[in-house]
Formats: sequence, C-alpha cells, structure tokens
Amino acid sequence: MRDFEKISYEEFKKNFGDNKKLYDEYPLPSRSSSGTAGYDIYLLEDITLKPGEIIKIPTGIKSYFQPDEVLFLIVRSSTGFKYNIRLCNQVAVIDSDYYNNPSNEGHIFLKLQNHSDQTYSFKRGDHLVQGVFVKYLTTDSDINLNKNRTSNY
Repeated sequence: MRDFEKISYEEFKKNFGDNKKLYDEYPLPSRSSSGTAGYDIYLLEDITLKPGEIIKIPTGIKSYFQPDEVLFLIVRSSTGFKYNIRLCNQVAVIDSDYYNNPSNEGHIFLKLQNHSDQTYSFKRGDHLVQGVFVKYLTTDSDINLNKNRTSNY
C-alpha cells in the first residue's frame, strides 16, 4: 500500500497561512498516463526563480508506503531540459519512516535551484518535480535498528 495525503490543516497553515480555500482545492500528485512512472507534484503557489537562486517550496503533501520502499523525487525531464532547473540534492530520497514524523508530519519540501541565466516564473498547478516509488533491497548483514525517526532529516 502506498499513497499521497494532504498534510493536516494545522501543518499547512505554518507554510501557507490560514487559506482554507487553497487547502481544500489543491490536488494530490497524479500520473499523466498509464505508462508514466512518476506522480507529478503540483505547485501550490506561483514562484519565480532568478538565475542562481535557490528556493525551498512546501508541497502540502506527505506519503506513506511499505518499509522496503522509497519515494524518489526527481525533476521532470522538461524542467531540466527547458529551464535548467534542478533539485539541490539532485534526487530527493523520502524514507518510509518520514511519514507522520513528529517534527512536521512528513511534509515533503522541494529545494530548487535555477542554473540558467534567465528568470523563470511558474504558476500554481504547474508540475516541475515527480515522485517515483521504488522497492529496495538490504544487505545480508543489515542490522534491524528498531529506532524511530525523531527529526525530519
């Protein structure tokens, strides 16, 4: 089982203010076709990225999935090719125990950097990043840590 959820309204207000209309209306990530691996993550606000600028973007979403899975966040090909915009960490790794962590409910953020020499503006509803769920393996010598996540990093 895996899916996306909205963060609570209380968590939402920390980043977007008291905007119930936006909270009620914004979409969860979705695939554009049956052959698409990635779930498009939509911007909740208009953004502008100047050349060289880095911006941290709250998504309003969290995700749950199996303990042996990971959610990779990857810039859509068109975002990199057309605009030369990248995730600061290139590929974001969202672990299964990030979901509902005590510090921010597992709220997923994006950190984008404009590597071009032009300013680009994007509108609410645009999708620059996609999420891909992947099953992973562990080593034979792996130790079950039985620790709980206590922070968002």
